[in-house]
Amino acid sequence: MGEDPGAPRPPGATAPGERLALNGMGSFEWDLSAGLLALDPAGLVIFDLDPEEYDGTPEGVSVRVPAEDAARLRETVEGALAAGEESFGSYFMVHRRDGREQWTHAQGRILRDRTGRGERIVGIVRDAAAELAHAMQLRKLEAARVKQTTIVQRTTEALSRAVTVDDVTATLTGAGALERLGADGLALGLVENEAIKIIALSGESLEILSERRFTRLDGSLPLSQAVLTRKARFVTSLAELAGEFPLLAPYLRRIQYDAAAYLPLIAQARAIGGLVLFYRRRTEFSPEERNLCLGLAGIVAQSLQRALLFDQEREFATGLQAAMLPRRIPEITGGEIAVRYHSAWSGREVGGDWYDVIALPRDRVGIVVGDVQGHDTHAAAIMGQLRIAIRAYAGEGHAPSTVLARASRFLAELDTERFATCTYAQVDLETGGVRAVRAGHLGPLIRHTDGRTGWPNLRGGLPLGLASVFEQEDFPETRLDLVPGETLVLCTDGLVEEPAASITAGMEALAHAVRSGPQEAGALADHLLDRLWERWGSGDDVALLVLRRAPDPGTHRAPRIHQYIHQADPEGLSEARFALRQALRDWGMPGLADDVELAAGELLVNALLHTDGGAVLTMEVLPEPVRRIRLWVKDRSSVWPRRRSPGEAATTGRGLLLVDALATHWGVESRGDGKAVWCEFTAPAEDGPGR
Repeated sequence: MGEDPGAPRPPGATAPGERLALNGMGSFEWDLSAGLLALDPAGLVIFDLDPEEYDGTPEGVSVRVPAEDAARLRETVEGALAAGEESFGSYFMVHRRDGREQWTHAQGRILRDRTGRGERIVGIVRDAAAELAHAMQLRKLEAARVKQTTIVQRTTEALSRAVTVDDVTATLTGAGALERLGADGLALGLVENEAIKIIALSGESLEILSERRFTRLDGSLPLSQAVLTRKARFVTSLAELAGEFPLLAPYLRRIQYDAAAYLPLIAQARAIGGLVLFYRRRTEFSPEERNLCLGLAGIVAQSLQRALLFDQEREFATGLQAAMLPRRIPEITGGEIAVRYHSAWSGREVGGDWYDVIALPRDRVGIVVGDVQGHDTHAAAIMGQLRIAIRAYAGEGHAPSTVLARASRFLAELDTERFATCTYAQVDLETGGVRAVRAGHLGPLIRHTDGRTGWPNLRGGLPLGLASVFEQEDFPETRLDLVPGETLVLCTDGLVEEPAASITAGMEALAHAVRSGPQEAGALADHLLDRLWERWGSGDDVALLVLRRAPDPGTHRAPRIHQYIHQADPEGLSEARFALRQALRDWGMPGLADDVELAAGELLVNALLHTDGGAVLTMEVLPEPVRRIRLWVKDRSSVWPRRRSPGEAATTGRGLLLVDALATHWGVESRGDGKAVWCEFTAPAEDGPGR
């Protein structure tokens, strides 16, 4: 473009256009004013244009350039002209006649007039296919490197959270796991007793391999061969593999894969298992892909080794813990007991939580739940010794306060800095009497027959061990009444402690779960663990004991109800009155409801105001000789009530006078460590069993 094409050339010389064409490069000159674009012969070759068909315009060139590329090239030129730039360059595609697509590069210099307006553009065009092919190959290699790095990083990150062997298998077979590994299928096996046990399968059609879940480690299968030789094997033809391993042939014909990598899992110089990665539409394994597979096998091996060690430690710790807990719970008369224990998932860091049920003289039962400070095997060992000590002291017949005082002294003399908390109670299921003591522990929760729950005010002392160190071995007893049908719940703090929340919130959640739970002790214990232990997580051990006194409905002809009313519990008084009225209606004696409710209210108020504790209300039908109602109000005071004659201005003292006026008979009886005030009401003639 600037030379006369008709000028004579020396013999043997080549024209500039021909020399450029040999190098895949041509030139052009673009007259912007006239709209003409001249290409030399080499340029015509680059654009695959015949001289006869080319009209010398930009549009003539565009027939070989895709519309999107032509528009981008036009924007590049117009932008350079508008910005006053001296040159431009751009890559674009050329469609050749034989169907090939050729990357091309154009570079031009803009010639301007005195005013700066563009007049002409001169430049070169060249075939950039080889240049971009190399760049694209580099880009492809870089993309493969990034992909491999991503696979390793994601797999490492996912397996770093795996603690147990089950966690490892879940990570390798869960949602997105195969994509994370860059494979289409997976089989994972562990070496156990000279055999390989397949513990995980993932991928379409691979479930048939579960038929050979256990295989001998004898080299008869490719995975066992890889484990024995500790050498990976990369297979691009499963059909050829079937010919080498006849035992595997029936399965390889049924799975839908083309290639596989059989990888030994080696940790601490020992083959602990094998990993198989299956692939579709793969005909080779490049060196980079082989290294990736070996790297993945190393990551999986380390995770499995760590998980196996954790499981072994966990088995040892939980075995020690289980050995320290009672193997058998004695059967009791007059009620049912359920115990549950859940261990926190933290390796050897097991806790010192425990429970126990102790058969005592005179058909009583001792129940205890406690927790030794710390989360290690030392705590579990101390727990076992302390549990046996408390069992021995209780079995000797000592009072609950003495049992804990001696247990505290025992722990202090063990030459350990650990302390322990616990709650211990002696229960007489025949009378419902409970004598409870507490050493820095959570008190019991009671579910009443009407479904309400309450935390009795259980006085307590210092934790065991500390109480003796500070010479404060005082564990005051609290006496409770467990009426027929009521339930007592004891637990360690793992059941009520929620991360980032106060223990009060956990206690409220426990009370709600008890209220909404089933009546039977075992079912209630399962209900509580499902609702709370799973909810809080597995950060702490949980010991749970549920004791329910057998309900006492009486008989069909002589039904009976019981209810316990706490002191200063207006809701309890209201619930008791409602229960009496409802029972009388159910028993066919609604005509007695007003008198019975009024008398019961007077007796209950007297007991709650003038004694130190709550009261047990019992109402029963006495069918012989005349069908009548007997009402009992039992308290723990030995002081008998006396009937007075209050003056006209007196505001108290009329309770027993009112009972005497309403009831047919009334009286007072001694009941163990307290008394019971009773009164009877004869059913009106219109009331009867059928009414």
